[in-house]
Amino acid sequence: MKEWIIAQNDAGQRLDKFLQKAVPALPKSLMYKFLRTKHIKLNGRRAEIGSKLSPGDTVTLYIKDEFFVKDERHLFMQAPPEVNVVFEDENILLIDKPSGLIVHEDDQEQVDTLVNRVQHYLYQKGEYDPEKEASFAPALCNRIDRNTEGIVIVAKNAQSLRLLNECIKNRELHKFYLCLVKGVPKPKEATLKHFMRKDERENKVTVYDKPVPGGKTMITRYRVLKTRGKVSLCEVELLTGRTHQIRAHMAYIGCPLVGDGKYSDNRTERPLGFTSQALCSYKLIFDFKEPCALSYLNGRVFEVRDVPFAAPAVMDKLAKVIR
Repeated sequence: MKEWIIAQNDAGQRLDKFLQKAVPALPKSLMYKFLRTKHIKLNGRRAEIGSKLSPGDTVTLYIKDEFFVKDERHLFMQAPPEVNVVFEDENILLIDKPSGLIVHEDDQEQVDTLVNRVQHYLYQKGEYDPEKEASFAPALCNRIDRNTEGIVIVAKNAQSLRLLNECIKNRELHKFYLCLVKGVPKPKEATLKHFMRKDERENKVTVYDKPVPGGKTMITRYRVLKTRGKVSLCEVELLTGRTHQIRAHMAYIGCPLVGDGKYSDNRTERPLGFTSQALCSYKLIFDFKEPCALSYLNGRVFEVRDVPFAAPAVMDKLAKVIR
């Protein structure tokens, strides 16, 4: 038998969703069977799959102990706990992710990921203990490519995770990027609207002037901040969130990102250390439309202050080799 008293981080979700996270070794088919046969109870009574959990509820499972075996090694403990904090309070954590670090595990890397680093960091601070959490773990609310640097949002509790996910879904988060491009975009400020379709096999986007079958609208706003020769530093705001949006859109108008070998030829800039795109998610502004527990963040500008590729000396070096 196993029993949980529902705490704040576990409240507000459906019973079946809670069980899938709290008892990952329990197959869905058996979970539904145990609910029907009263081997799983809520507050001592038969439980419904869609029951919403509230603080203080008791969830009791009368099932074999083998389903409760946990991996005590905690993979996140093997990742470095060092993170570059842009902002932190009791609800959220904004991290400046370095280029080259993946946010979640993939086929090549399972240990050293941003989410594992964050969980190790919070564990060391005493703000996260997986032994005391039935179903919640600090989670990333947005993701950026391995070779893109910049701000990633972390929810430190379940309420913040729900609110931040809604904020992003409702486009109440304004995201700004810095990038170096080859050439000088004309005009120096514009909103681009085109259409894109992704080739899953090649993991590459094609941009079109007109709608295409299976395509999606892509809207990007850019502003040239400064120029050195044929190299420009631009601020870009994403008005849609598509795969490789900035890289593909800027290349489409003839100004590909410095270092981008997928949408341009980067052989010229590689000797200067640009082996991947010069792109940083450097600024966020929250704009929650409805009052909520995170409304205090509204209007505040969170920004990465030091973006190495934006330094004048770097741009001067690039201007000498990019013609």
